Order: sequence, then C-alpha cells, then structure tokens
Amino acid sequence: MLELRPSPALKRQALALLLSLVLVSGLAACGAEEVAEEPSAPEPVEEVEVTNVIIASTTSTEDSGLFTELVPAFEDAYPRYRLSVVAVGTGQALEIGRAGDADVLLVHARSQEEEFVAEGYGVERRDVMYNDFVIVGPEADPAGIAGTSDAAAALTAIAGGAHVFVSRGDDSGTHTTERSLWSLAGIEPAGEWYLSIGQGMGEALTMASEIGAYTLADRGTYLAMRDRLDLTVAVEGDEALFNPYGVIVVTDAGNLEGAQAFADWIVSPAGQAIIESFGVDTYGEPLFIPDAE
Repeated sequence: MLELRPSPALKRQALALLLSLVLVSGLAACGAEEVAEEPSAPEPVEEVEVTNVIIASTTSTEDSGLFTELVPAFEDAYPRYRLSVVAVGTGQALEIGRAGDADVLLVHARSQEEEFVAEGYGVERRDVMYNDFVIVGPEADPAGIAGTSDAAAALTAIAGGAHVFVSRGDDSGTHTTERSLWSLAGIEPAGEWYLSIGQGMGEALTMASEIGAYTLADRGTYLAMRDRLDLTVAVEGDEALFNPYGVIVVTDAGNLEGAQAFADWIVSPAGQAIIESFGVDTYGEPLFIPDAE
C-alpha cells in the first residue's frame, strides 16, 4: 500500500498557521486582562489650611472702596489666607494693635505709627501710598475760602465767621491732621459752630453735606462719595495737607506669617499696581498714589 507523506512545503504552511493561531490567542488573552484591569485611583489632593489675617485699617481705605480691590487680589495670590478688615480711625487701629487684636495695620498718622513701632508693638513701618487732605464745603462758600491753598488761613476764616465745621473727633489720622492745622492757625476750636461727631470719614462728609458745613477729608473718600454730596473742594495744595499711609506688622500678631505676607504683597509691584489704577476708570484720577520703596 502506498503511504502518502506531506511535502515539506505543506508542513511549513501548517506550522505557520499553528503559530498564527497561538499568537492571536495570546494577544486576545492579554487584551482581556487589560480590559479587566481596574483603573488606578487618582492621587489625593493635599488640602491647604486656610488661616485668617486681621487688618485694622482706617475708614478712608474702607469708605473709598480700596479694599474691595485689595482683598480678592491678595487672596488670589495667597489662597492659604483670608483677610478680615476692621475699619476704624487710625488711633483706634493702633490701640487694637497694641492689644494684640490685629495682625497688621494700614494707617495714616506717621508720628503715631513711628511711636507704635518704637514702643515695640510693631515690627517696622513701610510706606505704601499717599494722597492729600482737602477742605470741602458748600458751593455757596460762606467763609470765602474757595480756591485758596493755605489751610490754616482757611480755618481761621471759618472760625472767625463761626461757620459750621464738622470734625470727625475720633482720633483718626484725619482728626490728627485737623488738630495740627488748628494748632498752626493758633485756634482752639469750640462753640456751637464746631461739631465733633466721633464718626468715620463717610459719616462726617454726609453730615457736612446735609447741613451745609465745612469739613476736612482725605481726597480718596471725597472722590468716592462726591456724586452723593453737595460739597465742593475749597482748599487744596498745602504741604500741611499731605497724607501718607503706612503698613505695620504687629509684633505679637496671632498670624505673623499671614501679616508679613500681606505687608510684603501690598508694597510689591502687584499690590502697588492695584493702588495705582484704583479709581482711574471711575473718577478720572487715582484715589491714592503708590510710593513703596
């Protein structure tokens, strides 16, 4: 009987087919394993502890609206901190700092600020910005001081005619400057014409507007409120009306790192740029001039 044997070529074809089947089966098994494999869990996101930083500042920075720009910008730059603003007169802000109830101060009474640091309550005082004070009053100008630049002479005319003058009377930076101007004029203001109200800048301007009186105001707050007031600038340009602001980190701050971060940021190019542009679009001029060194 004739035995049939496959040719070498046929053997090679069969072997190649077998190898192909094995390879396909192996790839299918690997694919199945990959599909069955569960996706890896995402890396956990590290949570950042957010701490509060208390700023004691003047009513002028609050009433002018400056903090509505500064606060969110700082918190965007430093998301681990949240700012809480306590707006009071400079004298009261300094007392809050002495009591350790604030971490950082933004105030405007340089002699009192330097005394605060010299007594050991503040780390250092750094220049931040400035604007100026103006004497504002009714458009009728009963004291005849409109257009002048001698603040002491203007107060002399106001007192001489017993024209009503509204004083903040709150030991603020504005009140401190007002007292120095009365001293330059050689006058101790008293009488029914002199109203010391113990209130902030916004309240003093509102009252002066309502009763047709004069008052001393920082230019920033006056510009921010001008459209709601029946008051015009009567006296400006006197060197005695210069109004510098400084930032001070409180020595015993509860959040010393946060206080230092804010103080460093507000004098940095980023903080100074916000101050430089604040108010320009609305009032046609900046409400404060940055002057950090």
